[in-house]
Amino acid sequence: MSRNLHVAAAQLGPIQKSDSRTEVVARLIELLRQAHSKKAELVVFPELALTTFFPRWFVDDITEADHWYETEMPSKVTQPLFDEAKKLQVGFCLGYAELTATNERFNTQILVDRSGNTVAKYRKVHIPGHEEHEPDRPFQHAERYYFTPSNEGFGVWKAFGGRIGMMICNDRRWPETYRVMGLQGVEMILCGYNTPLHYVPDPSQDVLQGFHNALVMQSGAYQNGTFVVGVAKGGIEEGVDGLADSSIIGPSGEILAKTVTSADEVITAVCDLDWCNNYKNTLFNFDRYRRPEVYGRITGQRGTSLD
Repeated sequence: MSRNLHVAAAQLGPIQKSDSRTEVVARLIELLRQAHSKKAELVVFPELALTTFFPRWFVDDITEADHWYETEMPSKVTQPLFDEAKKLQVGFCLGYAELTATNERFNTQILVDRSGNTVAKYRKVHIPGHEEHEPDRPFQHAERYYFTPSNEGFGVWKAFGGRIGMMICNDRRWPETYRVMGLQGVEMILCGYNTPLHYVPDPSQDVLQGFHNALVMQSGAYQNGTFVVGVAKGGIEEGVDGLADSSIIGPSGEILAKTVTSADEVITAVCDLDWCNNYKNTLFNFDRYRRPEVYGRITGQRGTSLD
């Protein structure tokens, strides 16, 4: 018997600096309603879905950026999204900037069930960019200044009739991300991202942004026998053009649905979670074929060794 999960990728167009959270939440609710009209049971929103991508600016006093972070979830402003989800009986995954009671700053994603209850929280592990102000850049990518890398690792949760994992943006570029969840039997990985089309350290990669985005998620899906839902905030935001290309990928590595705009857009796919077993029990039968005794370098060292 099939275990079908009807999932939606709810891509956002740009969020400008002047856009209020109330305005953004209204957009999220509209996307939620659109997904519900398409029979979706789970809606995935992008990374940092409540604000503009604020790490593109640098402030010397980080407390001046506190207004970009959420200190509670749900908050008074975001509660209507939770209420609508409960009313429609649709779950969702939401990315946002989190400021904890102990003043820790995380790039965070939560999973909310169809009753409006938060069932899982993930904090970004692989933080890209730079820690210091780089004034010669056309825009900053100071994520390593604004966020602490999480040491909590990659969890997998029983939810929506399957085994669900989460990752955020740069996490999708690292094969360890998928494999750690794959070893926990993950069946669907939810990923929000903000990816500028211009990569300042090496502009030769600019034309490859879409290719690399698909490459890492499709290979991660195939090599671990899991669905991957990658959702962008795209378009021109505060003068910076961001990759869209949100997609839903099957455990075969095939793209099942993909956005065609860089604006607010909903795509859906019916995902038979039992399809994952076609790969988990054959080519990627980890218990039969993996050789962890020869993989020591993966956890035994951080950088490249030329010895």
